[in-house]
Amino acid sequence: MAYQKPFREYPAVEYYGFPLPPDSAEKTEWVFGRLMYPAIVRYPRWTMDYPRSDRHFAAALRRLTRLNVRSVEQPIDLDDTDDVYNWPFLYGVEVGYWNLTDAECRKLRDYLLRGGFFMCDDFHGTQEWSVFMASMSRVFPDRPVVDIDNRDAIFHTIFDLDDPLPGSGRAISQNGASLRK
Repeated sequence: MAYQKPFREYPAVEYYGFPLPPDSAEKTEWVFGRLMYPAIVRYPRWTMDYPRSDRHFAAALRRLTRLNVRSVEQPIDLDDTDDVYNWPFLYGVEVGYWNLTDAECRKLRDYLLRGGFFMCDDFHGTQEWSVFMASMSRVFPDRPVVDIDNRDAIFHTIFDLDDPLPGSGRAISQNGASLRK
């Protein structure tokens, strides 16, 4: 936490005046990182459900695990020098509308190759999936996206998810094999 930028908050699309929890400045070991990105539409799609869903996720993680989780999210901009490397978890929403620059693609690739974890969701139809994949193919031009088998440990670590939702078990592969071994 020593090199991480302090908490910052941006205007949201849906939730205005969402109150800061009283412990929002607390130093913790885990923070929900919200990926900021340039969008192909007028308003910033990265703010969908922000900050409400991020804070609900953090509260649930605090309640269900032993992690010391910060109660507020951290918006992370890939163009912000090397700040992204200080945050091990990065969440992207509505990435079917993102428009990553070449520099952002290189930085996201480097972040992931250094061990960063990126989770994204909220795709609606093949057009949004195509936009997402266009950027991911620039992030990892040498690696295909593969489905993770339902028997993989990631679906059975805390709860047994025998039939995950379609598309919920995808990962970038390394030499044709799933990253989840």
